[in-house]
Formats: sequence, structure tokens, C-alpha cells
Amino acid sequence: MTRSSAADLDPDDLGFEHVPETDQSFENALAKARDGTRLTVDDAVELLTTGSDAPGIDRRRKEAVLEAADRRRAEVVGDEVTFVANLNNNVTTACNTGCLFCNFKDTAHQFETDHGGGHAGFTKTPAESREAVAGAVERGVYEVTSVSGLHPAFALNDEHHEILRGYDDAASAVNYKPPERYVTDPGTYVDQLDAMSVDGVHLHSMTPEEAYHARRGTDWNYEEVYSELADAGLDSAPGTAAEILVDEVRDVICPGKIDSQGWIDAMEGAMAAGLDTTATIMYGHVDNEMHRAIHLQRVRDLQDRTGGITEFVPLSFVHERTPLYEHGVVSGGASDAEDELLIAVSRLFLDNVENIQTSWVKYGDEKALKTLSCGANDFMGTILSEEITKRAGARTASSEASTTTWTSSPRSVGSRSNARRTTAIAGESTRTRGRRSGRRSVRRPTGRRCCPSASAPDARGRTRPPTTEPAHWPTACPRSHADQPAHAAGPAGARAERSRSSRPSLSRVRSDRTQRRDANRG
Repeated sequence: MTRSSAADLDPDDLGFEHVPETDQSFENALAKARDGTRLTVDDAVELLTTGSDAPGIDRRRKEAVLEAADRRRAEVVGDEVTFVANLNNNVTTACNTGCLFCNFKDTAHQFETDHGGGHAGFTKTPAESREAVAGAVERGVYEVTSVSGLHPAFALNDEHHEILRGYDDAASAVNYKPPERYVTDPGTYVDQLDAMSVDGVHLHSMTPEEAYHARRGTDWNYEEVYSELADAGLDSAPGTAAEILVDEVRDVICPGKIDSQGWIDAMEGAMAAGLDTTATIMYGHVDNEMHRAIHLQRVRDLQDRTGGITEFVPLSFVHERTPLYEHGVVSGGASDAEDELLIAVSRLFLDNVENIQTSWVKYGDEKALKTLSCGANDFMGTILSEEITKRAGARTASSEASTTTWTSSPRSVGSRSNARRTTAIAGESTRTRGRRSGRRSVRRPTGRRCCPSASAPDARGRTRPPTTEPAHWPTACPRSHADQPAHAAGPAGARAERSRSSRPSLSRVRSDRTQRRDANRG
């Protein structure tokens, strides 16, 4: 089932096979959650719906789920709330993918030299990206998040350009047009990452969808691509573009994107290349609670195999300026109760992911602070620029957020535990990633030990620049990879042992593979 536009959709007949109906009871699911028993998909559906046997969300049952999640949060991570000082550096809005939940993109033909009209989009050169990052680093930022549109002129490196130029009708076959066709050349992915590698800043970039774009038209696998990107400066990969990992939903909201297995393959490739990742869910559009539960199971299964997901990030659909809303396919996004339950069930279901993030960009400050008592323990970051959520119509996303807007004035967060939790997080900020290297934690009056010093090397032997945060920031300390229990052993620990120098180049890998293939043919 592939549809080209929101106008083609009948909101009353999306033809979904998966519906939120189970043979489980809410009471049994809640008892399992309280006992710490690993939950099933049916359990998750019962908790997300507060009982699939009755319409609507039962307030009393919802509070019971939130309480169980808050207690689990306290057991797993304690009372610290983490955040990061970061910049969101989007390189380009040029994109032809056509996702129906997105208003970030501008169709790529508008960026071509022979296009007569204007547009509201942008493309940054590598030099412009470097200038933006350098300015942010001077203000105390130590992480850069970069997620961009799939510009047809984007290629992994010069070798990739050569391969793509060799296609007949490359625009149709592999979504490629050479850089000279455009007013602004975005450079290659390697060029952009190299440019953003300023003073040891942590680079968090290259979603599975972008990684697919960086290997299109080749036989390169995801591990090879992510290894090349890591050599250029990439430190970790965002698990965005997950949306809902159920293909009947993806066929509706993003038919031009990779499928669920493609997202999983890309994440496994990033981890095999030695990178930590995050995982996300974007919910509250055409999806239902069964879809959300299946998504959680696929993330948990991936983590069981790899151990490389540092945090899970629920992202509530912002609808106001999206094709899904404008064409009447949806009438809005998730309710407050759905948002709280998704955070809570994520904490209860994902027993192998330590950190659950809340998004003040999606929820706003007040609701995001409340979700810290629903199972979340991470409060995103101080992103200095945000375009994706703002373009979708959110009033909570600010493009001028600054580290100076974070204050040390305590704010109480209502807790369902015996003691009240207090956080020193306040003010405006934006966007994401859990306890990666350099993440900061706000101390609470719990007697919990502070983490290692700012100069401690991470798993790759690199050190983060000295802390330069303003004196009025919350009492906090950076996290290093070595401080994360999930990275101490198992698959993630094995990944961390791989140094950049041990990674083969794409040319060498492909040459070795070609030699093996030719030998087999002989």
C-alpha cells in the first residue's frame, strides 16, 4: 500500500491490520509492571489504553501506571535529571521524500539555479556549518546535533559522487543531481561532519534515513558508511526517522522512507561501526496503541541484540502545519494523557534502556517537567536553533534558545514516590539525546555521588573541552562513556573497543569484497 499524498487518504478507512485489542486484562498487565516482569505487546496495549475493554482513558488507572513508571525510574536511574548544552545545526531543508507528518522540507527543485521563484528554505555550505558550530562552542556548547533534508546533491564523499554520476537518469534512479545544478553546494556528508568537528565537540548526526541516502546507488553496507562518517568526526547517531516501526503505518505517513527493517539494519550498522545510538518513536497521528506497543517491542529486541541504545526519545506528533492535518486525515495530535502514558509505558516496557527522554520542544516546559514524574529522567538540551518542530506549528520550539536561559532556580516536580523530587531545570531550551559523553546531570538532595571530572577521556580516548558554562547554571557534572553501566560490558562494551584507526575505508572494504567475489567466480 503506497500513497503519494495526504489528499489520497480516507481517514475512516486506512486499512490497518493491527488494532488495540487483546485478551490480557489491565489488572494483570499492571501487576506485571509493578513486579518488574518483562512485559508483552498485549501488556503494553492494556497499559497504554488503561484497558482495551472500555473506550477512553480511565484517570485512576492512568495514575496507577504513572506511579509504577515513576518508581521504576527511581530504581533504575535515581533522582538525577540530565541535559546537554547543544546546538541543532540543520544543514538543508531540501528534500523530496514527501513525509506527510513533516513541514520541515522544501522540494529540492526550488534550490536549483534555474528555478525562478523564491522559497523559505536554506542550504548551508560546510564553511557556514563550521562558523555556526564555532560560535556555539564559544558560548559553552559541547554537542552538535545535525539532522537534515535529503538533498539530491548530497553524497557520502567524492567517490560516491562519481558512482551516482554514472547512472542513466540519476534523478529518477537514485534521487541524485550534481551539486552544480544548485545555487548552494551542500558539500558531502564527510565534508559537513569534518567542518562541524570544532574543538572536540561531540557530533550527533546521520539518522538511518540519511545513512541510506549516503549509500544509495552503491553496494556499501551501513557499517561501512557509518565507519566512514565516524572517521570524519561522527560520535553518535540519532535513531530518528523511526516514526512508527510498523510498515502499515509507514506506508501511510512516509511511503518514501526506508521501511522498518531498513531502520533496524541502519541502527545495527551504526553500532557495528562503534557508535552509540538513540531510538525514537513519533506517535499521535494515524497510529494506535497496538502500533506503539509493537514499536516498543522492536526497539527492545534491537537493544537485546546490541546494547547500543543510550536513550529512548518519545516524540509527540505536532500537527498544525502538516499535510496530514491540512487534508483532514487527522484532527490533532496525542492528548496529554496519551503523552504521559507513552512516557510511562516506555519506562516500564524498555527494561534494557536506561534513559527515557522528555521533549519540552514537543510538550512545552510545564508538561515536560510533569513527565519527569511519569518515568522520564532526561530533559533534552539547550539547542540554540530548532526548525523541524517549529515549522510543523509548535509554539514551544524556540529558534533563539540560549544557554543563558537555563537558571539555577529550583522547580518542584510532583512525584508519586514518598519524597518530592526537585529539579533545577528551568527556562527555554530545545532538543535531544540522553546520557552520551558530556551529558550533564542536575543534582538532587539524594546523596547520590557526582560523576567523573570533565577531563575524563571517553571510550575513544578523547577528552571533552573544559567546561565553560555560565556561573548561574545548575550544579551539574558531565557524564563520560566510562560512567555508563550499560557500556561497561556486553555488545556495547565490545563496540567501544573499536578505534577509528581499526576501521577499513570504503575503498579498501569494497576492494576486498570485489577480490573475494572475483575469486569465488573463478
